[in-house]
Amino acid sequence: MVAVLYPNFQKKNALKCAREVCEVLNSAGIEVVVSHDYTAEFGDKPYVKFEDINDYVDSADIFLAIGGDGTILRCAKLLMGTETKLLGINTGTLGFMAALEADQLDALECLKTGNYRVSRRMTVDAVIHGSDGDRIYTALNEISAKSESFRICDFDVSADGYLIGKYRADGILFSTPSGSTAYALSAGGPVIEPDLECIEMNLICPHSLFARATLFSADRQLRITDRTSGETSLVVSVDGEPVHRMAENESIEIVRGRYTLNFVDIISNAFHDSLCRKMCKSIK
Repeated sequence: MVAVLYPNFQKKNALKCAREVCEVLNSAGIEVVVSHDYTAEFGDKPYVKFEDINDYVDSADIFLAIGGDGTILRCAKLLMGTETKLLGINTGTLGFMAALEADQLDALECLKTGNYRVSRRMTVDAVIHGSDGDRIYTALNEISAKSESFRICDFDVSADGYLIGKYRADGILFSTPSGSTAYALSAGGPVIEPDLECIEMNLICPHSLFARATLFSADRQLRITDRTSGETSLVVSVDGEPVHRMAENESIEIVRGRYTLNFVDIISNAFHDSLCRKMCKSIK
């Protein structure tokens, strides 16, 4: 069995955690691969292989992202289009997408025995039509279209060609269930179990008394059309990364993503456990 480490050493305690992960994996008889950029950090461990981890995205059994949610998102982007499994270990602030905390590393021995479950996470695609062809961007968490100048925008949303509504807001989010606890939650959306398949739509600061989050079938073809006039326009971002500035009357499509990602869940009910520990306050 081959495990690749994907650490973010800008996170506090990430190096200490990554070195402990190496020890646990080696004791369990799992081959450990680390980027050759980190020979200084792991050079004293003779069992560690230093390679270009891009060569292992298809052949490795699992990637271990060590850091925060941003680290896990970047690792997930690397693994899109593969069947390689992903496990997040939190050394960041929240780390809601992580399966383990830094004090739970002994559980990694389950990787060798197969005593874990795999959560298949859907993605969502933004399809941008251009004169030179279509561009497709895939998100694990969400695709957003937000005002570039902090001014209110006008836009339409349709589903399978049927007009859902005409809106005035600072922007809009289209989230996966995995992303329901990220930007979508802050925008007032519901918490959705990550194994479900649906697309959540949330308006950002809508100019309305009655705007609510809407859940669509994962197979629905959604379309947003920018109706904002003047210099203000919507900027499309994929998992927080800007990719496109919309023009007036331009449309983009939001559809089920081309890929699914395999997240490892070692601790039973990890999602609800994280929800209670990291996002709920005790009632006393």
